[in-house]
Amino acid sequence: MPSLASAHLRLFLLEQVRVPVGLLAGALFPAISMVAFVVPFAGDDPKAATMATGSMMFFGAMAGTLVNLSITVAQDRELPWNPYLRTLPAGPFPRFTGRILAALAVTLVSVVPVLLVAAFLTEATTTPLGLLLGLGALVVGVVPFMLMGLFIGSLMSAKGAIAASQVLFFPMAILGGLLLPPALLPDFVEVVSPYVPTRGVAELLWAVAAGNTPDAVALISLAGWTVVAAIAAAWAYRRDEGRRFR
Repeated sequence: MPSLASAHLRLFLLEQVRVPVGLLAGALFPAISMVAFVVPFAGDDPKAATMATGSMMFFGAMAGTLVNLSITVAQDRELPWNPYLRTLPAGPFPRFTGRILAALAVTLVSVVPVLLVAAFLTEATTTPLGLLLGLGALVVGVVPFMLMGLFIGSLMSAKGAIAASQVLFFPMAILGGLLLPPALLPDFVEVVSPYVPTRGVAELLWAVAAGNTPDAVALISLAGWTVVAAIAAAWAYRRDEGRRFR
C-alpha cells in the first residue's frame, strides 16, 4: 500500500512539474500580495509583519488546497482513467494519499517566496523553533480545507468546482482576517470571524510565530469545521461511488 501511494504521489508531482503555471501562480501570488499590501504598511513593525507573514503563508496554502484540490479531483472524475482505477482492489486510499501529499508539497513551495519577502523586505522576526512550529501549524491548518476540496471535487464537475472553490476562498480569507488585521475589521465581520475556519488557522500561526494568545472560540470552531468537512468529504465520495458504480 505505501508503494502504491508513493507511485500516485510521483504521478501527481510530475503533473505539477510538467504544467508549472499553476505551481508558479500559487507560489508567487501570496508573495506579490505581501509586497503590495504588507511591505508598505506593516513592514517596519516586527510583530505586525510577522503576523502578516503567517497570514500570507496560509493565504497561499489555502489556494493550493481548497481551490487546487477541488478542481483536480473534479477533473479526475471526468477522465476515463479514474473509473478504471476505482475498479481495482487497492481502494481509494493510495490515490487520495498521493493527491493530499502532492497538495502539501505544493503548499510548502508556496511558502518559500513569502518567507523570502518577509526576510528581506520587512522587519518580521521569529525563532527557528517558531518557524518550524509555524510550518507545522500550517500543515495542520490546511487539513479542513483539503477536506473541503475533496468534498467539492467529489460532488461537482470541474467547471462547478472552479466556481464553488473561488466563492468559498475569498470570503473565508477576508472574514478570517488574512487580508486585514483583526483590529481593522468592521465590527460585524469581527463578530463572525472566530466562527470561520480561516480565523482558527490564523490564530494558530499568530500564536506560534508572533507569540499571540490564540482565541479559544476560533480554535474550537476550527476543530468543529474539520470534523464536519471530514464527514462531508466521506459522504460526497460514497455518493459519487454509489451513483457511478452501483
